[in-house]
Amino acid sequence: MIRGQHNAGIHAAATIAVIVLGVFFQLSRSEWCWIVLAISIVWTAEALNTAFEFLADAASPSFSPIVRDAKDVAAGAVLITAIAAVIIGAIVFWRHVTAMLKL
Repeated sequence: MIRGQHNAGIHAAATIAVIVLGVFFQLSRSEWCWIVLAISIVWTAEALNTAFEFLADAASPSFSPIVRDAKDVAAGAVLITAIAAVIIGAIVFWRHVTAMLKL
């Protein structure tokens, strides 16, 4: 999935960055739970989207506006989970970043 899907590479880089930041800020156990949940929902959505795209291409090799729309909806689901993950990350990291910057 990472080799074949451009967005999966972006998710991988974001995952690594968030884990590094979590270690740096010494997140609490409950904060780690939220981070793991956010990471897992994005990866699950990306994997399901990728599987759906492969199946759709196999079922309908020629162009179909219905298949295109279905793929767009599946990609939208990944976007929704990514936005949710960013919000969770902002909530978790906000106090750590502001404390470091003494805001």
